[in-house]
Amino acid sequence: MNTVRLTTAQALVRFLANQYSERDGQEQRLIPGVWGIFGHGNVAGIGQALLQAATTREADLPYYLARNEQGMVHASVAYAKMRDRLAAFACTASTGPGSTNMLTGAALATTNRLPVLLLPSDMFATRAADPVLQQLEDSRAGDVTVNDAFRAVSKYFDRVSRPEQLIPAALAAMRVLTDPVETGAVTLALPQDVQAEAFDWPVPFFRRRVWHVGRPVPEPAAVERAARLLRSARRPLIVVGGGAVYSGAETALRAFAEGTGIPVADTHAGKGAVPWDHPCSVGGIGSTGAYAANELAREADVVLGIGTRYSDFTTASHTVFANPDVTFVNLNVARLDAVKHSAEPLVADARLGIQALAAALSDWEVGESYRRRTRELVARTREIEDRCFAVGHGPLPAQTEILGVLNEVLDDRAVVINAAGSMPGDLQQLWRARDPKAYHVEYAYSCMGYEVAAGLGAKMADPTREVVVLVGDGSYLMMAQEIVTMVSEGLKVVIVLVQNHGFASIGALSESLGSQRFGTEYRFRDGDSGHLDGDVLPVDLAANASSLGADVLHAVSVDEFRAAMEKARAATRTTVVHVETDLHGPNPPGHGWWDVPVSEVSALDTTRAARGAYVTHKQTQRHYL
Repeated sequence: MNTVRLTTAQALVRFLANQYSERDGQEQRLIPGVWGIFGHGNVAGIGQALLQAATTREADLPYYLARNEQGMVHASVAYAKMRDRLAAFACTASTGPGSTNMLTGAALATTNRLPVLLLPSDMFATRAADPVLQQLEDSRAGDVTVNDAFRAVSKYFDRVSRPEQLIPAALAAMRVLTDPVETGAVTLALPQDVQAEAFDWPVPFFRRRVWHVGRPVPEPAAVERAARLLRSARRPLIVVGGGAVYSGAETALRAFAEGTGIPVADTHAGKGAVPWDHPCSVGGIGSTGAYAANELAREADVVLGIGTRYSDFTTASHTVFANPDVTFVNLNVARLDAVKHSAEPLVADARLGIQALAAALSDWEVGESYRRRTRELVARTREIEDRCFAVGHGPLPAQTEILGVLNEVLDDRAVVINAAGSMPGDLQQLWRARDPKAYHVEYAYSCMGYEVAAGLGAKMADPTREVVVLVGDGSYLMMAQEIVTMVSEGLKVVIVLVQNHGFASIGALSESLGSQRFGTEYRFRDGDSGHLDGDVLPVDLAANASSLGADVLHAVSVDEFRAAMEKARAATRTTVVHVETDLHGPNPPGHGWWDVPVSEVSALDTTRAARGAYVTHKQTQRHYL
């Protein structure tokens, strides 16, 4: 067999450059590039290999310089989400802290079931120089390194301790990245000496490979069982999640909803699969769900889950589906999710499963009284939303008013990105998405610091779309460094920086749980109370954004914000629109519950009162058996 002599790192770069994914006859690069920050663990390995590939053109694998290792994983995940999991970046990091900085991003990717290839640098496989700089020594075992922490948050983990081990490891990595059931973070730990070690590689290892992403076909008997349950329903409800979007099932879903008249509620990941103004669309469901969706969920006798994993926010901690006789039909590519809540499982690709159900139910639809009930609830929901947009709050605007302006000024293809704080809850009720890629809220891991980096990845995935990052001051302070990367790459992203000098979401939660917003505001420490409840800190986040290279616009009112957004949309560079809002709301009215335990005993009156409310809510919680 013909061979070529390369280092392990050079071989990996050449291999990755020749991997492709295919679905429905459309091929694309599986690994479009490598994010990285170089240090002593990878600069002479992966770094040298990427330089050599770019210089000699022996492999086409572009390199992108990030400013934070966690941030580059977030950017990669956002890219994969925009590309329906058919493309995934690789991320290389140096030994020790550079690599462990990627752990949070790995957990986010796996929780969201989005592919990313992580290449953390590891210690010397030979152990010739142990202990090296940044090495964690374990007295119980000599082969343990900090990278073993990736095992818990990766869908596949391997340590390449010999060059030839790369061959099966790399192939296994591609298998998992392209499996819609198993995908998530894939980690190949690379000892720094092995990266630079040469080996005679078989040439076929580097051939062009196309990884076919199939569409599992629904079993006819399973379709029949699911259809039988749906036919028995008088008040059915569809809950659509991200799986429907990744499958490209939007057209089939809309046709199915129109044909049967079943209303469609959405999770964060499923929003936009059915346009917000479609007659069957009833909005977000669960703890922060819309009025119509949650009312229909409470009455539903059969729930058809499509591509959802049923998080506690979706089920309002097992309280929103209140009908004592409710049953579930779950259409999902993963059996893990298809069988949740004692459901009748339909394990299949979302699009093919919907089409099969539509054929089986072609002569069936809900009654006119249920259609009328749905219309009435949606009309009531629209009134609630409109009041939130026009609350006329002062002197600082309410966050809901800012969202109202954004709903007005952004076109249907604009991508709105968010992840944590009070905004996901407001967005789930108030955002009016018509496009399945227009709503990009990471709410499986709900990771503070995701937003700015995700804006970078989303813009790279589809430069034709306007990308608008919604980020509060809490998340911004966690991770804003990738603004620099946006600037260096010449990418235009609009960042709406909502400053309210505290943690609005956790502050409100703390107050509702009797903890009096303790530790949730950005304040000086008061000399008398000893608490952080003094004057507001003189922090200028707008100046920080400017120092990172972004253009900055300021707004202090709703009208000024509208004008600033028009300027930002017309800009050609990354632009930050800074606006202050009221930390204390008002927020949209709540229609669901979230199970956060309250202290059973307390010396505080507020906590005791909250405990009483908690016990009342717990009585409505149930397993769906």
